[in-house]
Amino acid sequence: MATPTPAAPAIARVSPCPLRAYDNAPARSALCSTRISCFNLVSMQSWTFSLDEISGAICKAGLSLGDMIELADVTVFVHAIRQGSLSAAGRWLGLTPVAASRRLATLEQELGVRLVNRTIRSLSLTPEGEAFLPHAEAMLDHAEEGRAAAAPDNAGASGVLRIAASVPFGRKVVTPMLALFLGMHPRLRVELRLSDALVDIAGEGIDIALRLGELRENGLIARRLADNPRGLYAAPAYLAAHGTPASLKDLQHHECLSTPATTHWIFDSNGRSVRQAIKGRFVADSVEALHEASVSGLGIVGLSEWNVREEVANGRLTPVALADGTLADQGIWAVLASRRHQPAKLRLFLEAFGTYLTEFGQTFRSDPCQTPGRLENLGSPIVPSSTHSL
Repeated sequence: MATPTPAAPAIARVSPCPLRAYDNAPARSALCSTRISCFNLVSMQSWTFSLDEISGAICKAGLSLGDMIELADVTVFVHAIRQGSLSAAGRWLGLTPVAASRRLATLEQELGVRLVNRTIRSLSLTPEGEAFLPHAEAMLDHAEEGRAAAAPDNAGASGVLRIAASVPFGRKVVTPMLALFLGMHPRLRVELRLSDALVDIAGEGIDIALRLGELRENGLIARRLADNPRGLYAAPAYLAAHGTPASLKDLQHHECLSTPATTHWIFDSNGRSVRQAIKGRFVADSVEALHEASVSGLGIVGLSEWNVREEVANGRLTPVALADGTLADQGIWAVLASRRHQPAKLRLFLEAFGTYLTEFGQTFRSDPCQTPGRLENLGSPIVPSSTHSL
């Protein structure tokens, strides 16, 4: 039977049946009268297909119904790796350990390879499992995106949202916001990955990276969410012992706390960007370590205002103002791997986090010891990041 090619995605409604029954002749004969109805949302046309017609199309593609992978089996595999055991995955998914083990075994049988090495206390991925895992995670993500796309606009965010951020920013700014955001979206789960090092967004399956400063990666998509005022700070004891610098050149005679690769600080001076050489006896690849070193009196540090507000308020750190320059504000950015496939969970988070940062800045200026307690919608255009660097 000739069938027209739909002009837009169609919704199919299929009578439930076990896939493996198709390889059984009696069962196949009993099911051959089952029909599948497809409805095109744009043209308002509908078509009906028999199981034989669908089976024929699959065979012409060089496949069989046995090649299909059960999404439920993939879900068990992914959660077993995330949770560290099949029993933990079963508890998360509402399955008994035996049922979870059977689903994993079924998936391995379908693929024809062993995905994990099982011991009494742990699971470890085989080389084949390591190769399959990112594809399995992508399958679950796309399935969740499909459900979200078909859900009403007011259904809220759902699925898993993976966010990367630096350790202090994630702890002090992102986590308090997520406490509010998750309360608004009960069907959403968040994986927050904190590291002061740059992460491979696409390679690690990150939905969004929140970064401070300029962005170096070409080809990524970035959106500036808010300003990020920064300043120089030192402990009162350090300033009492070494004096307070008054100009950029004075920094040459002070202990400046920085990362190992940093040789200059960038300042805004009379409308232009100025690089000032710095040096110091203490360096660290952790922002929190530099923060603690400054509180301990080891030297002068350049940090974001949000990161030192408590220490400034209680007198443990003192702002250091220079007459001829201020640390450059390079912004707070949201970085995405692609402009495509932005599900509702990502759009809603971007809007809510932009609002939170706006309120966070306003609250900080009025009371440095408080954080925002509400969220509203706020959005702004997404722009390419090729002209920015971190």
